[in-house]
Amino acid sequence: MRLFPSDRYPLPLPEGHRFPVAKYAALRRRLERHAGAGAPLRFVEPHAATDDELLRVHERGYVGRVLSGTLSPAEIRRIGFPWSVGLVERSLRSTGAAIDAAAAAMEDGVAASLAGGTHHAGTDWGEGFCVFNDTAVAVRELQSRGMIRRALIVDCDVHQGNGTAEIFTGDADVVTMSIHGAKNFPLRKYPGTIDVPLDDGVGDDEYLAALGPALAASFERARPDLVLYIAGADPYEGDRLGRLAMSKAGLLERDRMVLQAARSSSAPVAIVCGGGYCDDIEAIVDIHAATMLLAAQEA
Repeated sequence: MRLFPSDRYPLPLPEGHRFPVAKYAALRRRLERHAGAGAPLRFVEPHAATDDELLRVHERGYVGRVLSGTLSPAEIRRIGFPWSVGLVERSLRSTGAAIDAAAAAMEDGVAASLAGGTHHAGTDWGEGFCVFNDTAVAVRELQSRGMIRRALIVDCDVHQGNGTAEIFTGDADVVTMSIHGAKNFPLRKYPGTIDVPLDDGVGDDEYLAALGPALAASFERARPDLVLYIAGADPYEGDRLGRLAMSKAGLLERDRMVLQAARSSSAPVAIVCGGGYCDDIEAIVDIHAATMLLAAQEA
């Protein structure tokens, strides 16, 4: 399975910033060890998303302000990261990684970006640690290449994919499914095609019972040529921003359900990591690595 890491493009943050950047390099190192022990994993350098690729989704003025460093203070606060050249390069590479993973999945059946899931970025805004919407850009790019027509975005990050929903509003060829905390960020939730809001404290049994019918309805409606799967680690019970109570085993069963649904529909899957904000970085890495290894085994 091809993996597209972007951790070699550092995201410089001020001391005390609580976004867990270290998880990305730790995840790559963990998976490199598995590859060295015989797991079928191959690491590929992602390309930097181009202007043409970004502009298939994002408004030209917004892209220009990001690239030139002329975002307003309010826009920077909404994104949650200080602007820097490093932020731009990292955002371009992680978006490129989603495009590359989607294209690789069309050839191999499954592939993954070891970052991404930046689902809060909308047409003309960034938000919640998301600068560009990587899965949306990947869908539009593969559509432009004639590789796909219909796509399904399965968003299992604990936060609703408001940016993704806004981008694809009214588009019958792209179905968005989000299973998320009802009372969690973002405050304004753009309605997606299928939204599954969950109460605080929901654990494995209730989560998986809600996920099954949502997946069935999503695949039936989408009939996708490609699935983009946002495999967030933040529904985990130890996540400081999650407010749900899923175990690592429950999250792995979630992954298995998504991958099996895709296999049953003969749809390739491109995986992106999504969120994970546990203070224990190794716990986040455990969850993301388990997702990737399961996908590699089932490829």
